Amino acid sequence: MTAPLIVALDFPDLDPCRKLLKELEGLVSIYKIGSELFTARGWEAVELVHRSGARVFLDLKLHDIPTTVAKTSSVIAKRGVFMFNLHALGGMEMMRAARKAVDESASGKTKPLVLAVTILTSLEAKAEEVLSLARRAREAGLDGVVSSPKELSILRRELGNDFILVTPGIRPEGSPSDDQVRSLTPREAMKLGSSYLVVGRPVTASAHPRRAASEILQSLA
Repeated sequence: MTAPLIVALDFPDLDPCRKLLKELEGLVSIYKIGSELFTARGWEAVELVHRSGARVFLDLKLHDIPTTVAKTSSVIAKRGVFMFNLHALGGMEMMRAARKAVDESASGKTKPLVLAVTILTSLEAKAEEVLSLARRAREAGLDGVVSSPKELSILRRELGNDFILVTPGIRPEGSPSDDQVRSLTPREAMKLGSSYLVVGRPVTASAHPRRAASEILQSLA
């Protein structure tokens, strides 16, 4: 079974990515590439992760008119990423367009998981708001959502065990919360039903990233 840990490559260039990929080889198998790295190095960053044998969560949070998001989703689907996301606030038509584009573009290939972002973890949110957006994402045919740990319990209860819940805002015991308003420890998040945990600075800013990642995984045992 794939380890549930996703490490965020929140860097402006490839050199620190190469170093981290080498250090975490054999321990972490999924990496998040967000706007900063993708804007700086584009598909080169994705290919770097793929060459290491790991998979990519492309965190671009697509939010545009349905046609534009559909065309972008089609491009992404052909690049072999493991998962990518878009904003649920973009609306039902936009989410359905993305779903259709992925299904058509990835024919004969492994389709990427398509996730909807509910409310950013740096913002305050009511559980009812998050649940409403998640329900719409499921209705649109998406595979899951990205949401904070604080809504995990209600999302898992209301949306079932097959719906994927990707959880940023994860902070190991004793770590600073940084800019995350709604955070929990890895163990707490998994107990509440998270499918995948996204961790950035507690690993990437650590003096010993492999030890930090290993301790997170050990805390889940």
